[in-house]
Amino acid sequence: MAAKTNAIRLLDQLQINYEIREYEVDPNDLAAETVAVKIGLPPEQVFKTLVARGDRNGVCMAVIPGNSLLDLKALAKVTGDRKIETVPLQEVLPLTGYIRGGITAMASKKVYPVWLDETAILYDVISISAGQRGLQILMSPDDYCRAVSAVYAEISKSKE
Repeated sequence: MAAKTNAIRLLDQLQINYEIREYEVDPNDLAAETVAVKIGLPPEQVFKTLVARGDRNGVCMAVIPGNSLLDLKALAKVTGDRKIETVPLQEVLPLTGYIRGGITAMASKKVYPVWLDETAILYDVISISAGQRGLQILMSPDDYCRAVSAVYAEISKSKE
């Protein structure tokens, strides 16, 4: 049985149903597409959490499908910022308490606004990081939104 992360404890506290999937971590390949293969889900169902900072409203989290890119213009529009950028990797741990490959909005060091790409509603279950590399949480998108007060928005774009 996997160790309980703060994200898992939060879901237990909120009495939200979830499933844990463990996988072997390759520190040289933390891509969401790789995680998807390892846990047996299509990459568009495995969501990655990115940390961004806007010029007006500060830090937020964007949760997008593993096979897509963050649309910064779309994120800026929904956050009310003129300009928004992902934060440099070295700032992620101090801001969230999580490292790359284990970032989640659940039980983050500080509560930030969370935007979940609207494609999540296409699935009964999405996968998100449990707050540490090698652990994914499978849960309904609506339960995820409830857990982190996320708002659905069109914030991703295809990698092509």
